[in-house]
Amino acid sequence: MADPLIALRQLRIIYNQGRSNEVRALEETNLDIYREEYIIVYGPSGCGKSTLLYSIAGLQRPTYGNVWVDGKNLASFTRREEAEFHQSKIGMIFQAFYLIPSLSVIDNVCLPKTFRGESPEIRRKDGLALLRRFGIAEQMDKFPSQLSGGQKQRVAIARALINNPEIILADEPVGNLDSESAQNVLDILKELNEVDKKTILMVTHNAEHLLYADRIIAMKDGRIEKETVQKEKRAPSARSFTPVAVDDTISPELRILMGSFRSLSSDQLNVLLIPFKAKQLLAHTLSHLTEEQLAMAESFLKEYLFSNIDENQFTSKLDIDIDKGGAGWNKKQAKSFTLRIESLIREAKNIAEHPEEAHTPLCQYLERELDLKLSETSRSRLESLLKLRIENQVTRTEMLKRLDSSLALGGIGLYRNTAERVVREIEIIMLLKYA
Repeated sequence: MADPLIALRQLRIIYNQGRSNEVRALEETNLDIYREEYIIVYGPSGCGKSTLLYSIAGLQRPTYGNVWVDGKNLASFTRREEAEFHQSKIGMIFQAFYLIPSLSVIDNVCLPKTFRGESPEIRRKDGLALLRRFGIAEQMDKFPSQLSGGQKQRVAIARALINNPEIILADEPVGNLDSESAQNVLDILKELNEVDKKTILMVTHNAEHLLYADRIIAMKDGRIEKETVQKEKRAPSARSFTPVAVDDTISPELRILMGSFRSLSSDQLNVLLIPFKAKQLLAHTLSHLTEEQLAMAESFLKEYLFSNIDENQFTSKLDIDIDKGGAGWNKKQAKSFTLRIESLIREAKNIAEHPEEAHTPLCQYLERELDLKLSETSRSRLESLLKLRIENQVTRTEMLKRLDSSLALGGIGLYRNTAERVVREIEIIMLLKYA
């Protein structure tokens, strides 16, 4: 039988045991986690998720039971072994970042290497490489107070990776972030699992994050209530139960889309995608309207996508005052939005009808719409990348990595923000194309 990387056996955590305020945080918990798995521990606040994570990290000693990591019982560690475990075996990512405010970004990242006695030159070189990878090298000499929440978390991830640990433990890592920064962090964790082959264990109470997991461990009242398999990475001999079947009728294209749009769950595969398309289109193109204006526009957009109204009727309904049953936009705004929607739909239709040739006009569209300044080499590489995406050969994360990589490294050489805009544009077109 394949040996688990992490094994919990009859684990119980009791705070204030025997007192009137006794709290049972974990009850009789058994769990095996295997190398290169992406595990999400899911449940409401107070269900024991973080306690389980801290037990694996060796930060919370069991009241009863044992925690084994790579064949070693954490309870048997000497102080030296415990320090080595924390420095080299695991990397921790927290919701609150826990950056040291008096240290610069680069010094925060390199701090774990300082405890290992490595030279300043090696520390700085390795730290800068991680900052470059996560698109924040230009922030290296700033202090944490000068960074956004998303930048702080990327610094925290770089710090967790600086000693190249095998296991990454993330406790609500996007809980303090806006949606765009959260998506960036989730994409990084996905890449660390798929590309760097790290074992990821993430705690979350947000159901939208669950599509990233190979296995979902649902907790309630200190117990594992349910285990769901989405992608089996364990050897057959290691499976102690029959995994949840994966629907083979789901196309590879839709699986990629599910990884690009966090609010698309597998349960939505059995319903029409039109409402989801309408919501994503609005989120992709608008940010300055009131909730009432957006809600009315979304209802009209669904009618338009269902072909119940035509382009002129759609524009007209957007322009009518809210108290008269419209969306309350102005005429110029309504016309501009309709043209934008039409251009996206046109590109999606072209991909659906001419998939073998669509990469060239799609590249031209992106250059025009996003005002890209591409060299011949960049344009050629972008066309090749678009062809792979149309053929479902690359994921969102892989596209972003190639767009953001330099020409010298075989990439397309876009700035990070531009690369993200390109990816978002491509994915919304691919969603519209899907039927």
